[in-house]
Amino acid sequence: MKKILLVEDDFAIADNLQALLQVKGYKVTFVSDGQSAVETARKELPDVILLDILLPKLGGFDVCRILKSETKTKDIKIIVTTGLGRMGDVETAFQAGASDYIIKPFD
Repeated sequence: MKKILLVEDDFAIADNLQALLQVKGYKVTFVSDGQSAVETARKELPDVILLDILLPKLGGFDVCRILKSETKTKDIKIIVTTGLGRMGDVETAFQAGASDYIIKPFD
């Protein structure tokens, strides 16, 4: 079973995504801040991380940079899911190591 780490500080969005992904057969772990995201990724080694950018404790860009700089977590696919759609934000996400960038709201 594929493992997804969902990092989202909006609990309504997180609940909806978690339910949808679980129905599709994924094992989903949810955290709501950046520091927990780093700790959980190191421990659980998910296949994919769905990562919001505007997070408490540690921002998503920093989470991405940290995980991509560590041997143990560098190969995890990180998909940024955020309401930030400015070109500079997209570029920053890819420079930090994101695999993809999805602007909220999304279907």
